[in-house]
Amino acid sequence: MKPYRNAIALSLWLSGLTVGFALTPDLVQIAVGSTPFQVERAQTPQQRQHGLMFRQTLPPDQGMLFVQPTGPATFWMKNTYIPLDLLYFDSDGRLLQIEAGAPPCTTPDCPIYASDTATVRYILEINAGEAARHGIKPGDRLRLE
Repeated sequence: MKPYRNAIALSLWLSGLTVGFALTPDLVQIAVGSTPFQVERAQTPQQRQHGLMFRQTLPPDQGMLFVQPTGPATFWMKNTYIPLDLLYFDSDGRLLQIEAGAPPCTTPDCPIYASDTATVRYILEINAGEAARHGIKPGDRLRLE
């Protein structure tokens, strides 16, 4: 009976590895000014809609980069458990605006964080306070690797 239990345990362990690999996001290297970040890219409407919802943690050097057609951008923090800085960039990668310290929201009526301009192409979400900690400011450039 013992070899049978070991086989089940091994099977469950291997299944966990397979699922773990499937759920691990692909990270790409970017930089804002001289500050590097490893980010997930949210490019499809479904990826952009889900964003960082339900995440409990985010390492300080990581984030999510949203890629959208150039235009206005609106974000909310519905079901987002991590306070975030939202950085809005134009199609040339120039930082236009920082929405610092957007708090988590788990209620149905969450505030909306809209861009000041209709020329936003990229939005970077990073942990709240990271932009200030690294001295990131409007005019800095986004570099996609």
